[in-house]
Amino acid sequence: MSDYVLELKGITKIFPGVKALNNVQFQLKKGEVHALMGENGAGKSTFIKVITGVHKAEEGEMFLNGQKVDFKGPRDAQAAGIAAVYQHPTSYPDLSAAENIFMGHEIIKNGMIQWKKMNEEATALLSQLNADFKSTDEMGALSVAQQQMVEIAKALSTNARIIILDEPTAALTKNESEELYRIVDKLKEEGVSIIFISHRFEDMYRLATRVTVFRDSQYIGSYDVDKITNADLIKAMVGREIKDLFPKPEVKIGGEMLKAEGFSRLGYFKNVSFAVHAGEIVGLTGLVGAGRTEVVESICGITKPDEGKLYLEGRPVQIKKPADAMKQGIILLPEDRQKEGLIMSWGLGRNVTLPTMGKYAKSGFNDEKKEREISKQLLEEVDTKAVTIFDPASSLSGGNQQKVVVAKALGQEMKVVIMDEPTKGVDVGAKAEIYQIMGDLASQGYAIILISSEMPEILGMSDRIIVMCNGRVTGELNREEATQEGILELAMEKSK
Repeated sequence: MSDYVLELKGITKIFPGVKALNNVQFQLKKGEVHALMGENGAGKSTFIKVITGVHKAEEGEMFLNGQKVDFKGPRDAQAAGIAAVYQHPTSYPDLSAAENIFMGHEIIKNGMIQWKKMNEEATALLSQLNADFKSTDEMGALSVAQQQMVEIAKALSTNARIIILDEPTAALTKNESEELYRIVDKLKEEGVSIIFISHRFEDMYRLATRVTVFRDSQYIGSYDVDKITNADLIKAMVGREIKDLFPKPEVKIGGEMLKAEGFSRLGYFKNVSFAVHAGEIVGLTGLVGAGRTEVVESICGITKPDEGKLYLEGRPVQIKKPADAMKQGIILLPEDRQKEGLIMSWGLGRNVTLPTMGKYAKSGFNDEKKEREISKQLLEEVDTKAVTIFDPASSLSGGNQQKVVVAKALGQEMKVVIMDEPTKGVDVGAKAEIYQIMGDLASQGYAIILISSEMPEILGMSDRIIVMCNGRVTGELNREEATQEGILELAMEKSK
């Protein structure tokens, strides 16, 4: 018997002009959680698709329980007990959870789908995962965390013994991540082997015993989690040392730039007050439902607050729509950059200049030469890695997409920059670059509001931290006194 339930040796995958995987290897033991880490573009996604039969490698061998296998397609992988749960669930929103679970392998008897049996088995699978919803609930009505639970139930319904989880915590809150950890622990106890792909070190430390690193489509090494330091792991992932993951500059804090006073919106938040000064980074954090994003959306005119006053540089301002906020110099970098921050099919240059298009109008015609020059300059300023400014936004990694959103903000007259989860789904190298940009903006005197669910990010980059719970501010901590425990205590404090 082999020591490994899954082993890959010398896997090479070539697309036209690109070696997506170059002689990589991997081993997975029974009941093991094995983390797979690397920057965006390292080859992790292609590797998953080789394991699941979506892609066929040009070179290399794959073994299941010591036996060589050669999958002709995804159905072969599924029949062999391999399933993947992707970061963005590939679900049918108008169908029920049960229908999604059994999609493609429905229970059929005498040519008829056995709906009752499918609902019963789906209920049993969801119960096994401690789901708080019914198998008959519509998929589109479920949260991202609940949809992922359905995807895991779908994998279990195919009797999968190897489950690949691709960035499963990227869109989850801390509480939802803890629930996922519990599910993974339970699967491990039942002998299921798990490949856990993540950019987050806390996922790896919490779940995995070993970690394999890919970089630039190549295998770098496999390490025991308890024997590799953060610094060495980062160096393996990015090929260089990142001496300071949170490059927070020492900036002289200036005068009050923005002040929100008594902001309330029925059902979302109540009596929220805080201020941010020139050169200051204020962290705004809290657990799911805290109301952080909802507050800044009201500040920026996306939604209308029921009560509250807003002051910019000491003078009252009225923000009725997002265009008003932009004219006043209040710029929001939204959490969902793909849906709200960029037009994915457009080129990078046109995305950057979209909010300031009027600047390039000349006698009723667009001065495209000037527009191109400005967008190229702004994209270079944030070190966007792309071939040309005409590349579509969809062709970039998550970190580079976020840089395009920042470049778009830099093209406007800014005073206050609100960054909502700026490093969500971004690899460690790109994170450090985004933090550097954030620090540079603070050094130039911009006031920055950082919304984040990542505790190290909040602690590492904030001058002050505002904590919210259930739509209310429950506390404020300065940089020196803030601790993870102190923030969590305030984030879980019940509203009075």
